[in-house]
Amino acid sequence: MIPTRILASLVGFACRRPGLVLFGALLLAAGAMLYVSRNIQMSSDASALISQKVPWRAAEHRMDQAFPAGGDTTLVVIDGQTPELAEAAAASLTGRLAQDKRHFRSVTRPDGGAFFAREGLLFASPAEVQETTARMIAAQPILGPLASDPSLRGVAGALDTMLLGVTSGQATLDRLEPAMGKLADSLEAQAAGRPGFFSWQALIQSGKGTLAAPTRRLVMIRPVLNYGDLTPGVAASDAIRAAAQTLHLDAEHGVTVRLTGTVPLSDEEFASLADHWWVVAGAMVAAMLGTLWLATRSLRVTATILLSTVMGLIVTTALGLAAVGRLNLISVAFIPLFVGLGVDFGIQLAVRFQAERHGGADRATAITEAAVRLGPALLLAAGAVCLGFLAFLPTDYQGIAELGVIASMGMIVALLFSVTALPALLMLLRPGNPRAEVENPALAPVDAFLIHRRRLVLGGFVVALVISIALLPFVRFDFDPLHLRARDGEAVSTIYDLMKDPDRSPNTVDILTSDVAAAKALAARLDMLPEVGRTLTVASFVPEDQAPKLQTIADANTILDLTLNPIETLPPPSDADIATALAKTAASLRAAPGSGQPATDARRLAAQFDRLAKASPADRARATAMLVPPLQTMLGQLRDSLSAQPVTLADLPLEVRADWIGLHGEGHVQVVPKAAYADGDGLKRFTRAVLAVAPGATGPAISMQGAARTIAGAFVEAGVLALVIVTLLLYLALRDIREVVLTLAPVVLSGFLTLGTCVLIGQPINFANIIAFPLLFGIGVAFHIYFVMAWRSGATNLLQSSLARAIFFSAMATGTAFGSLWLSHHPGTASMGKVLMLSLVWTLICALIFEPALLGPPGKAKA
Repeated sequence: MIPTRILASLVGFACRRPGLVLFGALLLAAGAMLYVSRNIQMSSDASALISQKVPWRAAEHRMDQAFPAGGDTTLVVIDGQTPELAEAAAASLTGRLAQDKRHFRSVTRPDGGAFFAREGLLFASPAEVQETTARMIAAQPILGPLASDPSLRGVAGALDTMLLGVTSGQATLDRLEPAMGKLADSLEAQAAGRPGFFSWQALIQSGKGTLAAPTRRLVMIRPVLNYGDLTPGVAASDAIRAAAQTLHLDAEHGVTVRLTGTVPLSDEEFASLADHWWVVAGAMVAAMLGTLWLATRSLRVTATILLSTVMGLIVTTALGLAAVGRLNLISVAFIPLFVGLGVDFGIQLAVRFQAERHGGADRATAITEAAVRLGPALLLAAGAVCLGFLAFLPTDYQGIAELGVIASMGMIVALLFSVTALPALLMLLRPGNPRAEVENPALAPVDAFLIHRRRLVLGGFVVALVISIALLPFVRFDFDPLHLRARDGEAVSTIYDLMKDPDRSPNTVDILTSDVAAAKALAARLDMLPEVGRTLTVASFVPEDQAPKLQTIADANTILDLTLNPIETLPPPSDADIATALAKTAASLRAAPGSGQPATDARRLAAQFDRLAKASPADRARATAMLVPPLQTMLGQLRDSLSAQPVTLADLPLEVRADWIGLHGEGHVQVVPKAAYADGDGLKRFTRAVLAVAPGATGPAISMQGAARTIAGAFVEAGVLALVIVTLLLYLALRDIREVVLTLAPVVLSGFLTLGTCVLIGQPINFANIIAFPLLFGIGVAFHIYFVMAWRSGATNLLQSSLARAIFFSAMATGTAFGSLWLSHHPGTASMGKVLMLSLVWTLICALIFEPALLGPPGKAKA
């Protein structure tokens, strides 16, 4: 064979001119390293991994064109101990971040801000508006004193005013009981050194209805991203946390600030990948070095394999960058693929070299003989693996297609360095003669058993195959990207927390329509689906039945205007004024008539007011900080809610219109699932129902499931194509369909056995560990080609041969090295390590047990 002669010539030249060859290899590697250092680019943009031609990606693209302000976002979730704390925190953080144009493109409040503060009541029903305004009016006796004196003195004075009504018999103490109890609780907590928080909502309503502001607020941020960094949004996230710290938005002050959304989720994932990376890397290197030494029993031979592999990896990286421009989150996996298969070529040659050396050959003769004997198998294995990776090119999964391009070039590079740099290094490093023979005669009984009891062995594998096929329907494909991330991370735990609230479910569907009218009509149709919780369009932000609600609000404003906006307000009190007011109100609380819990709470509050009246100014200042800012927030909310005006589409704020009306007047419909359909199989039913009505829908729910289908389909498509191409290549090389079957059958068997094992141990197939199957195919094809080529040349006792030793340690090197990924703190990477280990174990078993039994006694040697 001409290619084999070329390989032998290359090896021979490397043996004659090792210094020149090594100098050329080092020069090439140095040039490649220079190119890599100047051109290395790494994109962490996950949206670029799948072709724009896929229907769901095309729908995404159309939505992005109509709404260019969209894209990757950071969602700030603010939880307050009280509604006032949550609102004040959201308002202050939004104001601070909006000034930072370096880190943020836009900062908006999807559930708050000036518009919703003013028009919020209009989104309630007429009955709810009546109830809410009636409660405001009923609270007028306490609101007036608080508005005219928003201080701790004013708080004490407002209570004292209401107690006058209780003393005169015009009211009962029961009316004040909720406020007194909660105020006493807060002051007692502060006195005990614990954080105390108080909500003024308790004074004007029961905590239900439209005015009851939530204790959770959201801030939507579109950060400036650096896709050249593995964590492109980390600078923006750090800026958010720094602003929150400056504003004292922390647990001590009754507020928690958490980040989630597409940007923090992605950044957090890469942070978990980097967490304790040195443990994984150390285990990988140690496993690789240890296995190589066990295979060759020579530090110098081990060094030759490692050096030639590293040089080949550098050259492959340069070629990959030249071919695809930049690496992505998937194509970077060419590194483990290259190392796994490149080391295999080196081990095959090195072990054969050691066997020839043990037989008495000199170094040049030993390496040349190894290349001649292994050349056809190495060439065929490299060609088969190369074509197998190229089978990903026609798929819509661009990330894996680019991986296929780089990995296929890597196979050629690995083979060339194995027959040039490796022989040159062996000649220059001058490893000594092996002290023990490389072959293993102790395995003679096993060889004999596999031949003489081959039907029994094959029968056992057939049973295992049948069981694995029976288990295939139970293979679980989990393509939810959240399940690849550590659940204890802030971004992931927060998104799971949000998913408990159906109104804030992140698994929504977005639909682009021709205009606003079409959006409204489509939303009406979708609202009829049983799986749909609610729909939103720009029309959703224009309240219905505005006239009667505006009249009710206007009437309440007439009554409460001077109460909430007094003509004169009292000047700020001195500390002495506050102490006097507290002592006076304490006395009124003790004197108030009543019994039961109201009386108990009145006495408790009196004790706290007395304590504060006698305490230090610092203690009164702390009480002021706890009570007065939330009071001012509540009064501001009341004033805003009573200033509602008629709302039309033209009156909507720019940030609202930008989210719901496209650049050219397109409409945006967002569909939220009911709680029962927010995840799992229910979410699939929800998306199917929406797509039946709106085939061009997109959004997180559609994209997640679309990505799963695209990726799974790409692997199936590439797998079938690879099998066909490799089959044709093997037939052209072997010219015997039986030998082609003998080569590929163990590969298929190991795949079934791996899937069956995954079912038994409860391991789903996901975005990360599915990459194990191309590696299984590549290494499996190579291993079985080695055996079939040896068998067809008349070799016997395959398990005792140096070939079996090389295959065993090659699998061990790859398996233990990449099995160390199992140690990763990143769940996706850990599952990749687990499945890689399982697949390589089954590949090794099929190669060393099933293949010899399947081949049987060698026939007549073929040329």
